[in-house]
Amino acid sequence: MKREQPQLSSADAAASVVDYPLSAATADRAPVIDNMLARARAFAEPLIADETLDTGENTLEHADAVAAIVRGMGGSEAMQAASYLVYSCQHLNRPQEVIAKVFGDNFAALAVETTKLVHVQKQARSATINPREVDGASSQTENVRKMLLAFSRDLRVVMLRLASRLQTLRHAAAIKQPVNESVARESLEVFAPLANRLGIWQIKWEIEDLSFRFLEPDTYKLIARLLDEKRVEREEYVEQLRNRLERALANEGVRAAVQGRPKNIYSIVKKMRGKSLDFGQVFDIIALRVVVADVKDCYTALAWVHTHFQALDEEFDDYIARPKPNGYQSLHTVVREVMDGAPGKPIEIQIRTEQMHDHAEHGVAAHWAYKEAGHKGYAGVWAGGEYDAKIAVLRQLLAWERDLSGGLQGQGLFDDRIYVLTPDAAIVELPQGATPVDFAYSVHTSLGHRCRGARVDGAMVPLNTPLQNGQTVEIVAAKEGGPSRDWLNAELGYLASHRARAKVRAWFNAQITHETVARGREAVERVLQREGKTSIKLDDLASQLGFKSADQLFEVVGKDEFSLRNIEMLLRPPPDPLLAPGEGVVIKKARAGNSGKGGVLVVGVSSLMTQLAKCCRPAPPDAIRGFVTRGHGVSIHRSDCSNFRTMASRDAARVIEVEWGERKAEDGSVYAVDVAVEAADRQGLLRDISDVFAREKMNVIGVQTQSLKGTAWMTFTIEIADAGRLKQVLAVVASVSGVRSARRR
Repeated sequence: MKREQPQLSSADAAASVVDYPLSAATADRAPVIDNMLARARAFAEPLIADETLDTGENTLEHADAVAAIVRGMGGSEAMQAASYLVYSCQHLNRPQEVIAKVFGDNFAALAVETTKLVHVQKQARSATINPREVDGASSQTENVRKMLLAFSRDLRVVMLRLASRLQTLRHAAAIKQPVNESVARESLEVFAPLANRLGIWQIKWEIEDLSFRFLEPDTYKLIARLLDEKRVEREEYVEQLRNRLERALANEGVRAAVQGRPKNIYSIVKKMRGKSLDFGQVFDIIALRVVVADVKDCYTALAWVHTHFQALDEEFDDYIARPKPNGYQSLHTVVREVMDGAPGKPIEIQIRTEQMHDHAEHGVAAHWAYKEAGHKGYAGVWAGGEYDAKIAVLRQLLAWERDLSGGLQGQGLFDDRIYVLTPDAAIVELPQGATPVDFAYSVHTSLGHRCRGARVDGAMVPLNTPLQNGQTVEIVAAKEGGPSRDWLNAELGYLASHRARAKVRAWFNAQITHETVARGREAVERVLQREGKTSIKLDDLASQLGFKSADQLFEVVGKDEFSLRNIEMLLRPPPDPLLAPGEGVVIKKARAGNSGKGGVLVVGVSSLMTQLAKCCRPAPPDAIRGFVTRGHGVSIHRSDCSNFRTMASRDAARVIEVEWGERKAEDGSVYAVDVAVEAADRQGLLRDISDVFAREKMNVIGVQTQSLKGTAWMTFTIEIADAGRLKQVLAVVASVSGVRSARRR
């Protein structure tokens, strides 16, 4: 169990390190680094000596081990000192202020930033076990990897986290207790690849083996047993090869250190699985490493090896001429020793210089020497002019960043993303500059609509406060309600996410639609009351008018895009559905000496009642035909009317010849026709088309509209005197923006 530690104030912390008091003059700059390691340990010991980590390891002992690992990686004394300060932060009221006063601003920033990352990773692992707002463990692992990058601007954070994780795994192995699966998987999928990118091979291999040991203990034990069974035989053979090769190279004038190279279990398993090999087929279980003075000696040694052994050409790699992306350089070759005419076991040999070997063992850590004195103090810059080495490290971090972002330029993780946490420790990815409102919409649309306040790391903040990496955000929400219009004001800074802004706009658009539907419903219900048809089902009425639902009908009525007269006509149909008695035009009867002037002349019959058919709405000078109805005179159809053709085929005896009578302009006769328009739906479309008819002095007496998946279908009923002029008007309608076709029905 963890023992409660007292929280120290600035004064308490200063008193606990009385052996190095700071004057007012030195408080403004970082102190000298003399004996920094001992001072840091003395500072931390009273705070963490009795503290226990979640793994059961004593915190001070863990810090001691981390400092030793950092030293083994080539980290300076100052870096080792930072190992203790990280674990002191949680016991200080104002850690940044206290540590800055005693050790300097850069140490304070390092300790606080690393502590924050430790806390974030711990929360993320908790969310992985019981995820509520993310897609599970794989999503969390990916987000932890991204978050590690986002926190790793300061390369010292990377080094400390790698060392700490390695010690956690070592401790679990030493006490023979398994670590939490999420810790092991995070180690294998996050920390080991990071160590690989930085070229710290020793750390990479050990993290891989220990993680694999906890994730797949049975497989690990099997490979370990197979290796151990042939260990004595293998070691004797390797020793013979080592002595032979060392002596032979010395005779060639090449001073070389030859040693056996251990093979980590995880890489053996990966190779076996990746290439479907048996254990005995893995080439480099027997391996040698040759370390020489310079590059020329590398190729001299390679030439001797290929002369005296049988080389496998497909297994040769020249990483000196073509270094790996993380800067690794070496010659790799696989050979067989021919004995009694038969090739022996394959042997992998690596050949490199001392400098290459140093880089291969410790990667960029081999260059991590920082300035630790002078008026700038521990400023986190490279000593001895190691500027190129610093750039190399940064390039590796950015390369790993590009791996995660799919290699797309300008889409790096550092550039425009931040990672924050929900109260349940799920990681949420947001754009740079995102606010609590963006966070709320990212978690759930409903939470965004109801957002009324926010706590960031436990403190209430304004809703337009920009969030930072690693913060925990809790939304205070109303039980119901909607967003504020202020959120759409870019100058007020409430929203940085385009997705959240679109959700707010959609909410307000839905409110407008709701009001429009309510207005349309009221208008339709008034018509039904006036016509005494209140019992009719509204959905049935909408269906008869060509709409999918009553709400669609109400919406177009509420927008004044659909005439209520269409509803009245539906409720009061004519006796014959093919006829439109009294609709729009009165057919003038023929007089003596004036055969159907302005109307229709029925050949061979006088004073016979005629009606224009509603199905095709004929108008001069259309070619027309007549059909004698029962009790309603002659219905006049266009010759190409499908209804007329159907009736004529059933009862040809009723077909009668008709023609348009003579008309004069002053008669004022008009005819109702239907025009069908198909267009890409947009705001103002109905208004623009109506304007065309108005300019052309054509009276619109009815409109039906329907929109589906961005396409609008409209039917206009207009009054015309001559169908010939209608073609000209339809050509103008077709030129309206978005209109795909305009034709007479």
